[in-house]
Amino acid sequence: MKALLWLLALAALAVGLTVASRYSSGYVLVVLPPYRAELSVNLMVLLVIGGYLFFYVLTRFVATAVRMPRQVRAFHAKRREEQGRRALNEAVGALFVGRFARAERSAVEAYELGESPTLSAVVAARAAHELKAFDKRDEYLARAGEEKASDGDLAVVARAELLAEQQRFEDSLEALQGVQHRHPAVLKLELKLQQRLKNWDRVLELASSLGKRGVFDAVRVEQLTRNAHIENLRRRTLDAQGLKQYWQKMPSEQRKDTKIASVAAQAFVALGGCREAQQIVEESLETTWDSELVAIYGECLGSDVRGQIEEAERWLPSHPVDAILLLTLGRLCARQELWGKAESYLEASLSVEPSYSAHLALAELKERRGLHQAAAEHYRKGLQLVLSQVKSNTGGRRRTVV
Repeated sequence: MKALLWLLALAALAVGLTVASRYSSGYVLVVLPPYRAELSVNLMVLLVIGGYLFFYVLTRFVATAVRMPRQVRAFHAKRREEQGRRALNEAVGALFVGRFARAERSAVEAYELGESPTLSAVVAARAAHELKAFDKRDEYLARAGEEKASDGDLAVVARAELLAEQQRFEDSLEALQGVQHRHPAVLKLELKLQQRLKNWDRVLELASSLGKRGVFDAVRVEQLTRNAHIENLRRRTLDAQGLKQYWQKMPSEQRKDTKIASVAAQAFVALGGCREAQQIVEESLETTWDSELVAIYGECLGSDVRGQIEEAERWLPSHPVDAILLLTLGRLCARQELWGKAESYLEASLSVEPSYSAHLALAELKERRGLHQAAAEHYRKGLQLVLSQVKSNTGGRRRTVV
């Protein structure tokens, strides 16, 4: 459209000049000593216009010739950029669909074309890792580390993730130390590594930090904290002093957690700290009832068994049909040779939920009282109960009284 307008304008100008020339009889005298020339006005106008057009075209030609090398370089750079972007897109797409060989080739091509060098090298490293070409993976990661990218942590985090997948947890953790910005993704990766390396004190710190940042909800933080405390307690099952110190430093709300309390009580029992185990069980049961803790309470027979019986009987009104509580009371009473009460509690436990442990305790009680035939009957019933449970083996999670 623009060209058409220019063509119309030139045609109009030509027509106008032609018409005007018919009525022009003037001339122009050009003197250049010792020469002089006389030209008509019409010819002079044509020469001026022609000269202007000639110099205009010449100027445009020179300007275009000067700009041409830069334009050619810009064209090739743009084309190279488009090729690199296309290669990187192909690499990422192939990586996600599992075509790792093609992903590696395309990523290397993108890297050589200069398209996001760090990202291209990381994609190539991921593809090589999936192909088990670990030497090539390390080479690509080294290239990524050499690039000065806006996100300098990309190559470091990628290296840590790939080493972790290779089960090289210590090397992965060492690589992760080079990350400058400790953003949530980095902390989550470090948390996994610390769990693998069983550095439970650091797991506690990371769980708390991720909870405060809102990365993990309260339930997840509680699970991580509980597991870390349990593992730390198990580590100290051969160190009475260390176990006692760790337990005392633990926050009170976590000491009342039934699972943590159960592990701690068992650890104290193994080290002969029955009084500490009893206190742990009693404090935890004040908050949450847990039959497994009651069973541990009955296994730890301290110097004041009668006090234990009184404490357990104080729980009975609130939990009259708890088979484990009744079994525990039966064992404690048998220890104090309170045969009648012991037999009553054990029979009550069997009526609520038959168990091998209750049959065994009752059989031992009968033997100590000289009732061998009754004892044999309970041994037989207990054995039958165990065999029936083994045969059924339905995979259900039925509670077994121990």
